[in-house]
Amino acid sequence: MNRGKILIVDDDPDMRYGVNVRLRASDFETAYAADGISVISEALKQEPDLILLDLGLPAGDGFVVLDWLQNHAQLSSVPVVVVTAREAESFKELALAAGARDFLQKPVNNEELLDTIEKHIPQLS
Repeated sequence: MNRGKILIVDDDPDMRYGVNVRLRASDFETAYAADGISVISEALKQEPDLILLDLGLPAGDGFVVLDWLQNHAQLSSVPVVVVTAREAESFKELALAAGARDFLQKPVNNEELLDTIEKHIPQLS
């Protein structure tokens, strides 16, 4: 059973791979973007149910990407969860104010990641 599609946006291939393995084991479909420029085109092509977004990206950081997503008619309703190594105290409030639905600090444990995703993806029947 497919529980939804997640677009993983991270420039670290090991991070993308690790999250991919966890999500696929939990019956989510995955897609990837490795930099700020490719997020919009991948999101339009893949039509994800949720986007996991790193803040430290080449070619447009996560805040630029959040702004693009918020202002794109087809993508503004897709929930974005920021997953970053940046310090939560400083960046969580900024990310939520910029349109993220949630904020997770790396390293993220599997249970926390899945609980957060399930909180933001409507149950698919």
